[in-house]
Amino acid sequence: MTVPVMTTPRRPSGALPPIPKSQLPNPYSAMHHSKLDDLSRRGFLASTAKTCFGLTIGGSAASFFSSQKASADTAMLAAGGGKAKSVIYLFMSGGMTHIDTLDPKPGASSEIRGETKTINTNVDGIQLGHCLPGLAKHMDKVALIRSMTTTQGAHQQGQYYMRTGYARRSSIVHPSPGAWTNRLMKDTGKDMPDYITVNCGSSHPGAGFMEAKYAPLPIGDAMAGLQNSRPAHNTNDEQFHKQLDLRQQLDLEFDQKFAQGQKEVRDYNEAFNAAVKLMKSKDLEAFDLSQEGKDAHVLYGPSRFGKGVLLARRLVERGVRFIEVEYSGFDWHNDNFGEMEAKMPALDQALAALLKDLEIKGLLDSTLVVLATEFGRSPKINGNAGRNHYPKAFSTLMAGGGIKGGQVYGATDKTASSVTKNKVTAPDFNATIGHALGIPHNQIIYSPSKRPFRMGNREGKPLTKLFT
Repeated sequence: MTVPVMTTPRRPSGALPPIPKSQLPNPYSAMHHSKLDDLSRRGFLASTAKTCFGLTIGGSAASFFSSQKASADTAMLAAGGGKAKSVIYLFMSGGMTHIDTLDPKPGASSEIRGETKTINTNVDGIQLGHCLPGLAKHMDKVALIRSMTTTQGAHQQGQYYMRTGYARRSSIVHPSPGAWTNRLMKDTGKDMPDYITVNCGSSHPGAGFMEAKYAPLPIGDAMAGLQNSRPAHNTNDEQFHKQLDLRQQLDLEFDQKFAQGQKEVRDYNEAFNAAVKLMKSKDLEAFDLSQEGKDAHVLYGPSRFGKGVLLARRLVERGVRFIEVEYSGFDWHNDNFGEMEAKMPALDQALAALLKDLEIKGLLDSTLVVLATEFGRSPKINGNAGRNHYPKAFSTLMAGGGIKGGQVYGATDKTASSVTKNKVTAPDFNATIGHALGIPHNQIIYSPSKRPFRMGNREGKPLTKLFT
């Protein structure tokens, strides 16, 4: 049996360095197990726990809520929150151009507008860039947020800030909204993980300073599914359980010595047990896109991103709480309009398919669909027919999960250069995701250094006007 091993997320300060994969022993090899002394085994476990995926198995987030939780939840529901049961978070990595997509300016000069044409949608008065004809047919389900702004103009810093609501620091890694969701909501009690990322790189903040069980299960390729998730072909059920028993016996003395005091050891044991639990789950087939009919594959399109979005829909059907799918390659300093024509059809097709599919299956009301990016692109076209980084103004969207469709929140000026109405920050955006799920965005969770943190940072406020 092989345990799912994924890319290694950022290691917390003070953790032992990971052992290269080529040097990692087989966890079922008695020879390797017996030769590991306490120090090397501790390093191995610390490394492997970080490469395994985090599953919430056992325990309840209820203990982290204050006695005022009930009244806070009631207030949220009154304001339209708490209807979402799952989130599909689509992240456009590289800084998606807002003026060519979600916030076109047909009256602007050609040096601003460029080759982008404006198209009408199925909601009177709302227009999009011509590269989003599929989304235009579903605008009645969507709330556009045209007043995003950020202080982070570099990619890694901007992506981190958008995903966490906190500026990047060398001394701590802050949790992503999926980790906050798992920490602040009750364990679903299912075999499936509650947080999965698709196509996301190793720089993703994941669980941040939270325990490994709140970290996402990373999927590198939706078409490949969940790798190493079944016992070896030459291992029957009896042999498999013998191997598990052998591991437990070999680790008994070590666990008794270190499991109580070493977080990395606990993380590894919890991740290992969760992996075994998932391997036995009937829901494993959710990761197999070959189970989908031809019509579904045609609907979502042939792109890697489209397959990731299709996988997200399958996972929502199995009750997975938070799925993030990344689509990279939006850093168009050169040939903005050529890049747009090549890149946008896959996004448009997959997003339109998702909204249609969720509605048909009766899942749109309980699934919050989010599209985000780290910043926008400069309204003025540069000398290479491209657009540069532009943190001052950009656009995002939300749909489903209690969102009132057919609306625009906030506005920019006539050249999409400055926010003129209802400025929205990354902390606000993250607080709004929490609001949709019924999570108190200002609920305090303490880091290992005893510092207080919130899902929406200290200043984040949910955009309650987006909700029905």
